[in-house]
Amino acid sequence: MTPLRAEVLPRAAVTAPLREQMFHLLSAHFDGVERALFDADLDEKDEVITLSDADGALRGFSTLRAWRLELDGQALWALFSGDTIVDQAAWGSPALARGWLEAALRLRERAGGEPVYWMLICSGFRTYRFLPVFFHQFFPRHDAPTPPETQRLLDELARRRYGPRYRGGVVRLPGNGAVLPEIGGLTPARLQNPHVACFARLNPGHSQGDELVCLAEIHPDNFTDAARRMWAGLRVT
Repeated sequence: MTPLRAEVLPRAAVTAPLREQMFHLLSAHFDGVERALFDADLDEKDEVITLSDADGALRGFSTLRAWRLELDGQALWALFSGDTIVDQAAWGSPALARGWLEAALRLRERAGGEPVYWMLICSGFRTYRFLPVFFHQFFPRHDAPTPPETQRLLDELARRRYGPRYRGGVVRLPGNGAVLPEIGGLTPARLQNPHVACFARLNPGHSQGDELVCLAEIHPDNFTDAARRMWAGLRVT
């Protein structure tokens, strides 16, 4: 496994060469990615997590946007993840998770006690599996129904964010591209995992690029031991 270094950058710091590298890396793992959609997704984000190897080559990235809003008179924050990819040679590296956790904890500080949620959309099972690794409670999930109040929050956030493109728990983004079958194909062996089977059931159009909408509260009490160990190694408090 290639060791990686994560860096959280403001989106304005993404140079033209880095943008090109990001697009080519995404295109190598997704089929039918449209450049205009990639650029639009990047341009409306606040931060970018980059993953680089020892030679400085880009091996992965994820884009992030923080949004403060009010629902029923209560202020809350939502952290949205956009395009995300890690090169196959670096699968298993914790660098992306560390970079994401650093950004998420900084947002909690900025929120000043207002609740913060991660709104994740995923067209691949590997991304969905971040949720059970790092959160005790997340939805939707295979072993518990989504509480009505959580479903209402998820639906409202998704509608505000994606409008009519959100329907039935998934977002359909034309030109979004789909994970290549050799990377994200759901084999019988993979479907033995209950989380993967749940993802496949809830997002039957994943092979066409449909994105399952998921929600988890970003709070230390909701972190698994794996997330807590990673948190302890960060300087963010």
